Amino acid sequence: MKKNLKMVIILSFLLFIYISICAISYAQNVSTDIAESVFRLHVIANSDKEEDQNLKYIVRDNLLQYMNSICRDCQSKQEAILIVEENKSTFEQIASNTIKEHGYSYSVKINIGNFEFPTKNYGDISLPAGYYDALRVEIGEAKGQNWWCVMFPPLCFVDVSSGVVPDESKELMENSLSQEEFALISEHADNEIQFKFKLLEFFNNAGLITAKK
Repeated sequence: MKKNLKMVIILSFLLFIYISICAISYAQNVSTDIAESVFRLHVIANSDKEEDQNLKYIVRDNLLQYMNSICRDCQSKQEAILIVEENKSTFEQIASNTIKEHGYSYSVKINIGNFEFPTKNYGDISLPAGYYDALRVEIGEAKGQNWWCVMFPPLCFVDVSSGVVPDESKELMENSLSQEEFALISEHADNEIQFKFKLLEFFNNAGLITAKK
């Protein structure tokens, strides 16, 4: 009897290990695929003071306006990143000029890299926590609250009041992902997909998987 119980415990443990490995592998692949389909914007304020937070949004708006003018017809994340890299100095100049025009002398640092992001909702699209390629803008000491959005596909211009993501943006993202992966980040997902999204969040937040390069 003890021998059978021992065998059941061992088999149960091995089954648990197998399921865990499969779950982590699934979450890792999905996290990487989603991360590879988007290019994000990350603006960090000098501090949490109201005036610094307001300045952050003004810098953001001016950068997005420029980004929209040069990347309006981009069809891929790689194309968007290339254009931003070629115009990195202009982005920095726009941010610097905006800061000076509003009476501040903060420095500004702009980098294109792979950074950690929390789970974030954009209208009816939700991106899980993980590491994403992004244009990071640090204002002054960069000790204030962050602001995130997706530059490609262009989700930065989601109508906050209606929570509607443009169909063109959804189509670009849908073309970059599998049917299940796109369903995973959609608000209209069924219970099984929602569970998988929570699973993805859990592994990312626990640090068990990342899309870090």
